[in-house]
Amino acid sequence: MSWLILGSSLAVLLSTGALLGAALGLTGFILLHFQANGASALAINSAWNLLTEFTLSAVPLFIILGDILLASGVSTRVYNGLTPLFRRIPGQLLHTNIAVCTLFGAVSGSSTSTAAAIGSVSYPELRQRGYSPSMVVGSLAAGGTLGLLIPPSLALLIYGATQNVSIGKLFMAGLIPGALIAFGFSAWIYIRSRIGSPVAPPATEPFSWKEVGVGLMQVWPLPILIFFVLGTIYMGIATPTEAAALGVAAAIVIGFSWGDLTAAKLWQAFTRASFMFSAIALILVGTVILAQAVSLLGLPRAAVEMISDLGFNRYGVLVMVVLVYLLLGCFFDGISLLLMTLPITFPMVTSLGFDPVWFGVVVTLLMEVGMITPPVGLNLFVLSSITKNEVNVAQAAKASLPYWLILLVAVGLLTLFPAIALWLPNSLQ
Repeated sequence: MSWLILGSSLAVLLSTGALLGAALGLTGFILLHFQANGASALAINSAWNLLTEFTLSAVPLFIILGDILLASGVSTRVYNGLTPLFRRIPGQLLHTNIAVCTLFGAVSGSSTSTAAAIGSVSYPELRQRGYSPSMVVGSLAAGGTLGLLIPPSLALLIYGATQNVSIGKLFMAGLIPGALIAFGFSAWIYIRSRIGSPVAPPATEPFSWKEVGVGLMQVWPLPILIFFVLGTIYMGIATPTEAAALGVAAAIVIGFSWGDLTAAKLWQAFTRASFMFSAIALILVGTVILAQAVSLLGLPRAAVEMISDLGFNRYGVLVMVVLVYLLLGCFFDGISLLLMTLPITFPMVTSLGFDPVWFGVVVTLLMEVGMITPPVGLNLFVLSSITKNEVNVAQAAKASLPYWLILLVAVGLLTLFPAIALWLPNSLQ
């Protein structure tokens, strides 16, 4: 009966156009009222405790950090600084897209911010130079997803804060998979550049180590920001919230002294970040209310027992969870999908013996897949708008397909070899 109420309530509320956070919260209240003897006060207390939790205050700070970097034009200078490094490699500046997205993701934490910041710089330049528009968009859409996994990741931060998993360990667990996926993306660009129709113009500009060195010197602000945001966490100097605040302060100083940041642009960055966090906070409240209802009614345990009756082992259950995320990723953005599903999937998966830190990385990878999956792949829409619809969403999705497959292969490798994610946090604890 509880499952029927849960499914029908969500379906009806979402079909009416209700906001996702409101739909989740109302569904939770309905379950609590009719199935848990009106235990609504518990859900309200849980929502209040979450919103007043110190760790969660890092979320708006990381959103602000990404918006400041976008507003200050730092991404333009970093892109230009790394360009000489890849001129003689097949694929040329397409590799720059992946490299800059990786570095930008290490201070931004947001997939769409990374795709927008690098795409607005890269696409006009590469289009003018004669690169394949679809190949440019595909590399940017895929590179943007790295902002979700490479620390500081909003997805990992919210996952850790809501599920009581160490955020420091989650950040460390995302480093090696993020680097390997970035390498996989560049490997595909290299292979595609050597076969089939040309995707990049002939390399005519001479390669110069001096020019490479001068270019790398131009990216000096990013290592500083990475130290403030990640180095302080790993060294035990700061909590994730304190590190986020340090990163915001450093980004403001760098934006004014080295970038194009102005008081007006800074205010716009704060305004955009406030709106974005308000939307996330509403979903958080709805999720906590639903999670309280789901927990009180024992639905995760019932789901595990139901799947066990079907004869699946724990890897069979994991495959089902992955398929559910792939399906829902077609219709929900990453953070919404994460918050909506964790009340069910987290206790189910961890009860089967899977490591919660490992599962955080896997879920984030599945969210990355959703960012480039139509019809609601946000990175596809962001980049299609940047191209002024020269590359529409369908074409962007087709161009992103190889990267989509690389992300799925990464999920499989993490399942076969969990140490890819767990070795670093376990060795440094």
